[in-house]
Amino acid sequence: MAFMRSKRDNTEEQQDKQQDKQQAKQQAKMTNPVSWTLFTIVLTITIVLAVGLSIWVDDPWVLVGAIIGGSLVALYLLFALKIADQWEKAIVLRFGRFRGLRGPGLFWIVPIVDAIPDWIDHRVMVTPFNAEKTLTKDTVPVDVDAVLFWLVWDAEKAALEVEDYRTAIAWAAQTALRDLIGKMQLADILVGRDKMDQALQVIIDERTEPWGVSVQSVEIRDIVIPAGLEDAMSRQAQAERERQARVILGESEEQIADSFRKASLAYRDNPTALHLRAMNMLFEGLKERGALVIVPSSAVDTMNLGGMMGMAALAQPQGGLIPAPPTTQKEE
Repeated sequence: MAFMRSKRDNTEEQQDKQQDKQQAKQQAKMTNPVSWTLFTIVLTITIVLAVGLSIWVDDPWVLVGAIIGGSLVALYLLFALKIADQWEKAIVLRFGRFRGLRGPGLFWIVPIVDAIPDWIDHRVMVTPFNAEKTLTKDTVPVDVDAVLFWLVWDAEKAALEVEDYRTAIAWAAQTALRDLIGKMQLADILVGRDKMDQALQVIIDERTEPWGVSVQSVEIRDIVIPAGLEDAMSRQAQAERERQARVILGESEEQIADSFRKASLAYRDNPTALHLRAMNMLFEGLKERGALVIVPSSAVDTMNLGGMMGMAALAQPQGGLIPAPPTTQKEE
């Protein structure tokens, strides 16, 4: 429980950091190095001209007018000149009404009259989201983590149709994930991640299309189930494996028995082949192991194994039979 709480806190912290970063970026966009440079140059020229005019002109009003005019020009350059990056669009409002989109590159606005409330990023964005303790269709609580890849294709809609499109997309993805989990069985969730990704992409894309946002893909990162249920599923998988092994063993025994049945049919009408097979079996056994072979008496009588065993004994390598001691002739 503490782990899930910390994970939720980390997600909210990431969203807060992203919002703070966006606000800081908008504040930094109010001015730029180019406008500051032009402001400094114009203000310096104004001061130099004011000093020169103070020497050649005795009228103080001319000097005041030159200073005010130069300062206004410098301030206009400072607040009117804007620069948008290659991946950005600036939303320009004039007296609160939508004026148009500006950028990328250098553009001008009318200070005080025009305002830029937002800068829209057209790059692919990444938003992590999750669903904690969500019940599946078979009432099993699961925790699912996912990642959403999306981009803004209409900056005007993203700025005018929704207050904060980033937060709205994150909440829309989370609610869509919860709804989808509630409609699926646990087995389908564990096995069909690809289907979940496609279904979530369609659902979230339908919700975010009026905001000018297009969903590129959705990827399920992790699915966490209760520990007790995980152990039960592990035992079930082991039992299933054991059952399959026993079934395979039984099928193998059945195939072996069928092979022996077919072989018995072949030997039934051909006693010579049966005798040859018995001789071969005895020969191979004695040759490989060199041990004592116990044969039932019924097999000896029916298959004439007595003569066969004698022939097999003669076929043993040296050392298999005990040779007779050499005979010596007595000297008379």
